[in-house]
Amino acid sequence: MNEFQIINKFFSKLSKNNKSSLKLNDDVFFDKSKQLVVSVDTYINGLHFINFKKPELVIKKIIRSSISDLICKGVKPKYYFISGSGNDKTFSSVNLKKISKSLKQEQTKYNILLCGGDTVFSNKLSFTITTIGFSNNIIFRNKAKLNDDIYVTGNLGESYAGLKILKQKFNLNNNIKKYFERKYYQPELHLKLSDRLINFANTSIDISDGLVADLEKLINKQKLSYVINLDDIPISSKLRNLIRIKKWKKISVVSQGDDYQILFTATPSKTRIIRKTFKSLGIKISKIGKISSLKHKNVIIDKKGEKIPIKSKGYYHKF
Repeated sequence: MNEFQIINKFFSKLSKNNKSSLKLNDDVFFDKSKQLVVSVDTYINGLHFINFKKPELVIKKIIRSSISDLICKGVKPKYYFISGSGNDKTFSSVNLKKISKSLKQEQTKYNILLCGGDTVFSNKLSFTITTIGFSNNIIFRNKAKLNDDIYVTGNLGESYAGLKILKQKFNLNNNIKKYFERKYYQPELHLKLSDRLINFANTSIDISDGLVADLEKLINKQKLSYVINLDDIPISSKLRNLIRIKKWKKISVVSQGDDYQILFTATPSKTRIIRKTFKSLGIKISKIGKISSLKHKNVIIDKKGEKIPIKSKGYYHKF
């Protein structure tokens, strides 16, 4: 079973009388009466981060991943709790000093505060982050409308390229290596967009598991489908060159996840305000497709209008 099958079979019924749980089909808990928004994420060594050789960078990656859940909902994160399991090697004084320093930097960068947590001895290294924000409204999943435009912020695929470089040690220019490794460890978040997004987005999600996987989650309980134009999916010139050198498929690269860019839909009438907002904030925005009727299958097309086969939709937790 995958994570969604487990939730639907064993846990959804436990949240039946709790509207704030959003039927366990969103990335956050939202209590409108208390204006409370909460997300919880767990990260495991070797699965969610490649290793712990750079603890100061790993902690940046998981903090940004966690607060991204709130940002894409149109909410500014305010507080966080961090719990970790590790041993005397992973939680050595040297590593803990590096972690503490990085957390201080992230707190300053994103205006968040540490409020508590827990530590447990274990030979399996993991972290759990709980992030809290406050708002009287959020952007939900499953609120897309027929004929909505599909947008994504920033560029996709760079984190995956960084992971490949770290794993396989490609023979590349050192500056290029550092660029992609930085994109892997320190994804770009758009905090200043969080309180503007709600003005035009019908539904939204952050791209953590991959463009295709997260787009399907975004509309998973709606009688809708999507059409994506491959050429409109934004990638940087550096990644375009790397794809050419390594002979990768663009669709495979942008479908791997860990980008933490915002994927959202909006009615076509909002095009002007969307462009104006993103231009004023200096944030890159790309229209990549359209929400369609369920009569049509989900599809990604190239510039010739031909369908692109998708071998990997992204990451899914399977048990």
